[in-house]
Amino acid sequence: METMAATIERTTANTIAPSGETTRQKATRYVLAGIRIALGWTFLWAFLDKMFGLGHGTEAKNAWVNGGSPTKGFLAFGTAGPFKGFYTEIAGAAWADWLFMAGLAAIGVALILGIGMRIAAVAGGLLLVMMWTAVLPPENNPFMDDHLIYAAVLVVLALLGAGDTLGLGRAWKRLPIVQRFPWLI
Repeated sequence: METMAATIERTTANTIAPSGETTRQKATRYVLAGIRIALGWTFLWAFLDKMFGLGHGTEAKNAWVNGGSPTKGFLAFGTAGPFKGFYTEIAGAAWADWLFMAGLAAIGVALILGIGMRIAAVAGGLLLVMMWTAVLPPENNPFMDDHLIYAAVLVVLALLGAGDTLGLGRAWKRLPIVQRFPWLI
């Protein structure tokens, strides 16, 4: 005997909307859009907290607008493993602060708006892998941690065009500059 969940699955998963899209496909688009926006907010929140010292990860006295360095504290004192020397060397450098903050803001905004998904995936993935290498080995696992998982999620979001749903991805793709340089998608 078929369970109620199985009946719902069978009938809704294969229902085709007028657009030619199944209910499952539509649900998948919206779930991916939600993940994209949530991950974008994660990047944007890190930027805002470091910029203004909102008290979650950064105290107001250490905010970038108050003369603090968004990279100095963690890179100087929180790194471990084989790349520790590299990260302590760049801790607090003006260029590192600017690159880090610009990256957080741009990746966050791109993901929330659903634009430049390829660039956001590459830049976000690179930033996340660098964060992973700063704490090798990870605290709770000999190899895997959330930074690598988030980097993989960014790739999936870009490959599946997650910026098109609840985002400006479709309009972005129609811009002449994006059509001329498709890597901007």
